[in-house]
Amino acid sequence: MEVGIFARTFEAPTLSGVLDAVAAHGIRHIQLNTSCMGLSDMPDGLDSAACERARREIDTRKIEVVSLSATYNMIHPDPTARSQGMRRLGVLAVHAAELGTDLLTLCTGTRNPDNMWADHPQNSSTEAWSDLLAAMEQAITLAEEHNVRLGIEPEVSNVVSSPEKARELLDTMRSDRLAIVMDGANVFPRGTIHRQHEILDEAFELLGDHIALAHAKDLSRDGEAGHEAAGTGLLDYDHYLKLLQHSGYRGAVVLHSLTPEQVPGCVRFLKEKLHNNA
Repeated sequence: MEVGIFARTFEAPTLSGVLDAVAAHGIRHIQLNTSCMGLSDMPDGLDSAACERARREIDTRKIEVVSLSATYNMIHPDPTARSQGMRRLGVLAVHAAELGTDLLTLCTGTRNPDNMWADHPQNSSTEAWSDLLAAMEQAITLAEEHNVRLGIEPEVSNVVSSPEKARELLDTMRSDRLAIVMDGANVFPRGTIHRQHEILDEAFELLGDHIALAHAKDLSRDGEAGHEAAGTGLLDYDHYLKLLQHSGYRGAVVLHSLTPEQVPGCVRFLKEKLHNNA
C-alpha cells in the first residue's frame, strides 16, 4: 500500500499547480475532483479534449488517478435533484477512462436537503432505502455501459450508515460494478468509539473482499463521520492498516480532511504506519 491524497487538498488556479503540489510531497496517487480542472464537482458537461489535456498533465508527473469523485445526494428528498445528480454521474462515467481511472466514488446520501453528509431521522426509513435501490440500479446500468466501478462508503450519517447496511446493499444489487470505499473514521455510531477494534473487525469481515479504495482521515468523536487529519484523532491506525493489509488490499490509502499545511506531517505519519504494518 502507498500514500495517496485528495487532489483538491491543494488550492491552485490550475490543474498543473495542483499536480505540482501533489508531486512536491512525493505522492503518486490521487483521488481527482473535476473542481481541480476548473469545473464544478459534478459538471453538467465535460469534453474529451479537456480530459486528454488533464491526462497529459497527470501522466507527465507519473501520478495515478485511483478514483474520481462523483458524489451527490443519491436520496435527496427532491426527485429533481436526484435526477440531476444521476445525469451528472453519467457525464463522469463517460469520461472517467480518459482521466485514467475506472472507479467513481459515490455518496449514498441522506434525506437532509442541505448537506449530503449530514444525518436525518428519515435515513432509516423504508422509503429512503427504496430510493437508494432505485438510484443504484440506474447507476449500475451507467457503470455497465461505460465500464466503470462505483465505490460506496459506509458512513454513519448516510443511508448506508454501517458496514451491515453496505453488505445488505452489495447482496441486494449483486453487481461486480459495486465496490467498497473503506474509511475507518466513518463507521462509529454515537457512544461506540471504545469498541473501535470490534467494530472495525466486523466491518472488514463483512466487506474486506470488496474494497476498491481506502481513505485515511481521523475523528475527534463518534456519532458522525470523522473530519480530522490522519493521526490527529482517536482512530487506531495500526489496527486499521493491519486489517487493510490482511484483507488483501494493496492500493492507495488516500489522505483527506487535511489542510495543505498538514500534508507533510500526515504523509510522514501514514508512511511510517504503512511501513510498520506491511
